[in-house]
Amino acid sequence: MKKKIAFSMFLVALLIQNHNPFLETEAARSTNGGFITTRGVQFMLNGSPYYANGFNAYWLMILASDPSQRPKVSAAFHDASSHGLSVARTWAFSDGGVTPLQYSPGSYNEQMFKGLDFVVAEARRFGIKLILSMVNNYENLGGKKQYVNWARNQGQYLTSDDDFFTNPVAKGFYKNHVQTVLNRYNTITGVVYKNDPTIMAWELMNEPRCTSDTSGRTIQAWITEMAAHVKSIDRNHLLEAGLEGFYSKTGNQNPSFDVGTDFIANNQVPGIDFATLHSYPDQWLTSNDDQTQLNFLNNWLRTHISDAQYILKKPLLLTEFGKSVKDPNFSPYKRDQVFIMVYNNIYLSAKHGGAAAGGLFWQLLAEGMESFGDGYEVVLSRGTSTANIIGQQGHRLYQIRKIFARMRNVQRWKKARAARRAHWLAWKRGVKPIGN
Repeated sequence: MKKKIAFSMFLVALLIQNHNPFLETEAARSTNGGFITTRGVQFMLNGSPYYANGFNAYWLMILASDPSQRPKVSAAFHDASSHGLSVARTWAFSDGGVTPLQYSPGSYNEQMFKGLDFVVAEARRFGIKLILSMVNNYENLGGKKQYVNWARNQGQYLTSDDDFFTNPVAKGFYKNHVQTVLNRYNTITGVVYKNDPTIMAWELMNEPRCTSDTSGRTIQAWITEMAAHVKSIDRNHLLEAGLEGFYSKTGNQNPSFDVGTDFIANNQVPGIDFATLHSYPDQWLTSNDDQTQLNFLNNWLRTHISDAQYILKKPLLLTEFGKSVKDPNFSPYKRDQVFIMVYNNIYLSAKHGGAAAGGLFWQLLAEGMESFGDGYEVVLSRGTSTANIIGQQGHRLYQIRKIFARMRNVQRWKKARAARRAHWLAWKRGVKPIGN
C-alpha cells in the first residue's frame, strides 16, 4: 500500500511539473511509430505503455473516396491531433448499397478502396493510429444482413440474419473480405495493410449480437473461428471482437439486454488481444433520469475495468461512448458530465498502470458535415467545453505516457550503474570480469 501511495504522489508531482501545451502534429508523428503490442494489461509502443485518447469517424473511407471531399478528412485528423487524440476507429467495410466497397462477394470498388488508402495515409501523416472494423452487425452499410442475402443468392436456405455466424457460405464471404483488406496494397504509401503500423488493430465486427442464440455459444464459436483466421494472415496487429461489454445470460450487470454475447468468455478467446466496451446509458436507460444514467455509467466502467484487470488480464478500450443532443433536456453541461465521468475512470486506472487504456467518443465530424450528424457529433474546431475536456484528457494521458517512459529510462540507468559498479569492484579485487 505504501508503495502505491508513493508511486501516485510521484506521478502527481511530475504531472504538475509538466503543464506545457502538449504535442502538436510533428510531436505526435515522431512518437507514434511502430506496432502497438500488449504486455499484461497495458498497450505498449516503443517499449513504453501506450494510452489511447481517441474518436470514432465511421465515414472516413466514404468521404475520402471522393477526392473533392478529402480536405474534410484531413481537417478531421488535424483537429484530432491538435487535441491530443491518437486513435481513430472507422469502418473498413461498405457492403452493397449505393456507396459500396464490396459490390458483391469478392468484387471490390477500387475508388472506395483508394479512399481507405487515403485514410490510412493521412492518419500516418498526423500520427494517429487506426482501428479498422470489418463488418457491421446492423443493416447500415450492408452488415451481416447483406452477407446473408449474398449467401441466399448462392442457393443457401437461410431464415435469419444471425445465420451469418453459422452458414459456411456467409462465413466464407466474410473470411475473403478479411483476407482482401489485410492484404491490400496501399496505392499512396506503398505499404500492405497487414504490414503498416499505422493500423493499431482489426475489429471483427461492430457490436456483434446474436439474439437467436442467447446462450452465447454461436458468438463464441464465430469469434474463435474468425480470430484464428485473422491471426493466420497477420501476426503484426492486435485484434479485438467489437463487443459492447454485455455479460452472459446469467450476468446481473446488463441493462436488460440479452444479445448472445459474454464479455468474459468472448474476450478470453485465443487471438483476442484486448477487450472493448461501449456505453450509451441515454439509449439503454431511457426511462431513467440523468443522475441514474451517470451512476450506471460509473458502475459499468468500474466493473469492466476490474474484470479486464483481474479476470481477463488484458487491456480494456472504451471504443464508443457519448451523449446525444437529441436527449430530452439535453445541455452541453450534461454531455460534459458524461465525458468527465468516462475520462476520470480511465485516468485513475491508467496512472496506476491499470487495464483501462483509453476512450474513443462517438463521433468526430469536421466543419460542413451536418448531414452526417446523429446527435452525438463533436466538432472540435468550434472550441466547445466538450472539446476542451477532450483536449485535457489527451494531455493527461500523454503525460502519464511520458512518466512511464522516464521511469523506464531511470531503471535502465540504475541497471547500467549497477553493472559499472560490479565491473569496478571486480577490477579492484583483481578478478577478471566475465566477457573481457
